[in-house]
Amino acid sequence: MPFQSEIRRSQIDNLLEKVRRKNYNKYLYKVTLKKVRGFSDKVLTFDFPVTALVGPNGGGKTTILGAAACAYKSIKPRKFFAKSGNLDDSMIDWNIEYELIDRQARPTDTIKRTVSFRSLRWKREALDRDVIVFGVSRTVPANERIELTRCASNDFSVTETQMRELEIPVKNAVQKILGKNVDGYSIVRIDERGRITLLTGQTEDGSVKYSEFHFGAGESSIIRMIMGIESSPDNSLILIEEIENGLHPLATVRMVEYLIDVAERKKIQSIFTTHSNDALTPLPEEAIWAAIGNRVSQGKLNINSLRAITGQTNARLAIFTEDIFSKEWILSMLRNYGNIAIDFIEVYELGGDGNAVSLNNSHNQDPTMRFPSVCFVDGDSRQTESNALRIYRLPGDCAPEKYVFDKVLEKIDEIGGELTVALHQPFERNDEVIRTILEIQRLNRDIHVIYSSIGKKLGLIPDSTVRGAFVSTWCKCYPDEARQILGNIGDVLPMDA
Repeated sequence: MPFQSEIRRSQIDNLLEKVRRKNYNKYLYKVTLKKVRGFSDKVLTFDFPVTALVGPNGGGKTTILGAAACAYKSIKPRKFFAKSGNLDDSMIDWNIEYELIDRQARPTDTIKRTVSFRSLRWKREALDRDVIVFGVSRTVPANERIELTRCASNDFSVTETQMRELEIPVKNAVQKILGKNVDGYSIVRIDERGRITLLTGQTEDGSVKYSEFHFGAGESSIIRMIMGIESSPDNSLILIEEIENGLHPLATVRMVEYLIDVAERKKIQSIFTTHSNDALTPLPEEAIWAAIGNRVSQGKLNINSLRAITGQTNARLAIFTEDIFSKEWILSMLRNYGNIAIDFIEVYELGGDGNAVSLNNSHNQDPTMRFPSVCFVDGDSRQTESNALRIYRLPGDCAPEKYVFDKVLEKIDEIGGELTVALHQPFERNDEVIRTILEIQRLNRDIHVIYSSIGKKLGLIPDSTVRGAFVSTWCKCYPDEARQILGNIGDVLPMDA
């Protein structure tokens, strides 16, 4: 079944509109990396209050996170950009520009600010804002944290006055993210000022209590992050490195959903880095930026495609498509083409025609790439075809889901039995399966859900199975058309010997 987020589309739209109207007291709207590390004149706009930064290691995600932090007084630039004497002469003339919202400093317009590193010093006119940074060290287990050494002893004890239960908003959020009851969990103040703390928990029935030394790293990390976020003022900025660290994929999704919730509830802006596709699922395209080889691009991106984009693969050809259906359609054509070395071809769905075209162009213009890429956009895409840029259009003037479905139905009387078997149904159910498909066609209003509707009606068959049955049947019914589509890229197709 496709992923169902607990965040409603109306919430996403309301937050996008809130940013468009610049309806915030404090908000980081734009960062221009004029010169910092490998970036030069790269612009990022934060069009959604929860932003994911994706990309390969060394691609520049943490650089962007640090640039965001430097806009505000509460974070010293050296936290992200420390200079180690003459080992870091590359920091000369670094420059970052900002467009910010701060209604106390300027009630009716945005504010421009600059941060630069000149004459071995940081120069900036930073604004006031509460900024909380959660680095990767948050997942270090309690028994490896030096400040908690004193707590790892049989003689260690605390009084009731040092302990307090987690607050209700914290408990509610943690329980949703981790999927477990945290009633009876507490935080213990170890030093007088409360800068050192220790968490405690208990079993579901409350019969056994235990300290943070027996927590999972992800459990401890989530509780502490939620505590920090819930205690922060409205309009704060939250920065998180590798949000998925120590978390189950579902917990990663729920953590991002929580950030969307606090964006709506407390007007908090969050920016996080990630290597996880799961972290991207609740977010709109406007919320995702990819940092790849000192370039930036906005929009949905399958993390697995980074291997091809950066050349970290043994492939001889990369194919970029708009979405999962186009990807499966192309893969089915490749399998049926014959003599293609399919193990040396990698096909990626990129969540939109703009992404597919942009990344294809970037890939082919990079002189370090050892293999070419091509791009297939859908029939209804507004992108321009180009043989020179290796951008091709799939057949039809509609969504590929509809084109394949309609073309298969044109021959349903001839191939109904074959399609039935491909749908994992007994051949004897041929007439019943065809009737079901035709009935759903009459009732369907959204072609993008027609395959899942067929799967449900035939007995909870996975959406992927139904899509696969239709695209493979199409390839067998229209082999000449499939060969014509792949013929466009015949000069770059790796062939078997």
